[in-house]
Amino acid sequence: MALLIPILALMIPFFAIWIKHREKMMDRQIGTTSEATAEKAAQYVSHVQALEDRVRVLERIVTDRGYDIATQIEALRDQRRVEDGAGLRDSREKVQ
Repeated sequence: MALLIPILALMIPFFAIWIKHREKMMDRQIGTTSEATAEKAAQYVSHVQALEDRVRVLERIVTDRGYDIATQIEALRDQRRVEDGAGLRDSREKVQ
């Protein structure tokens, strides 16, 4: 028992050094993790910003008057096709 006390007294400084080393390693790991997390967050922010910009452009296209005009032009084209198709049938019937 008398030998355990000096051995224990010699082990305490080694144990303290090991604990300090372990704390430093954990701090470094936390620092590395926080840097990686911050970098990913910045990438997500830029990606979200790009998507928001695209949505704004699409909203502007849909709500803009130009979209209505394009839709009206397409409707007129469809109407003309229907009318031309009916006109062709009438002219065929007259020829026969």
